[in-house]
Amino acid sequence: MIPSYFFAHGAPSIVLEQNAYTDFLKHFAETIPKPKAIVLFSAHWEQSIQTISAVETYSTIYDFSGFQNELYQLTYPAKGEHSISEQIVSLFAKHGIQSALDEERGLDHGAWAVLKLIYPDADIPVVALSANRNLTNEQQYQIGKALSELREQDVLIIGSGGTVHNLRRLNWQGESNDEWAESFDNWLQNKLEAWDVNALFNYRELAPYAGEAVPTSEHFIPLLLAMGVGDKNRQARLIHRSYQFGNLSLSCWQFN
Repeated sequence: MIPSYFFAHGAPSIVLEQNAYTDFLKHFAETIPKPKAIVLFSAHWEQSIQTISAVETYSTIYDFSGFQNELYQLTYPAKGEHSISEQIVSLFAKHGIQSALDEERGLDHGAWAVLKLIYPDADIPVVALSANRNLTNEQQYQIGKALSELREQDVLIIGSGGTVHNLRRLNWQGESNDEWAESFDNWLQNKLEAWDVNALFNYRELAPYAGEAVPTSEHFIPLLLAMGVGDKNRQARLIHRSYQFGNLSLSCWQFN
């Protein structure tokens, strides 16, 4: 059974970079069996109803500006997998979660930038799922939990976002990590490893520097979604941590 994962997607340009994090992502596929499909929640697809992609072949969305021209030439033409999209609709319905299919939207950079580094050939079907910042943290967790049985079918479930993601606080020349970002990530590591869901659901009130680390919740939500998938065994493991621009966290988590 493949664990679920949370991956930080960092800046869109990460797909062109060579550093410790991109090396980690490029070798990640060697650490797990090849999945028959990938189900991915992206921080960059927000909908008021839980939405599930059901496309034949994905277009590539360039939902950013001001980056290298080369970035806009990259594509990730993964196939969809309609049978899994329909299965997800059924799983959500069984757990009282309203959902809808989307047959048109392509993959945003929160999805394709990470996938291009892990599976560059785009040869594994993908089902993209939206996020909704208006739900409670417990509801996010329950959405992930509803999908847990997909892991028994060799489906890789990913949440793509960032634990510390405050673009206004980035230090573009920063060569050392900001203490406030590390403090938040350290608190988060302690609570994830202890599977302290009560603390995690109330991280805004309890975690140090939560307001600075998570000024808006859309990038944090995929962590709770991926964690919920692992509710049965409740084992969390930090598999990578580094930072860009002083405080943009590139933390990655595995949930067994």
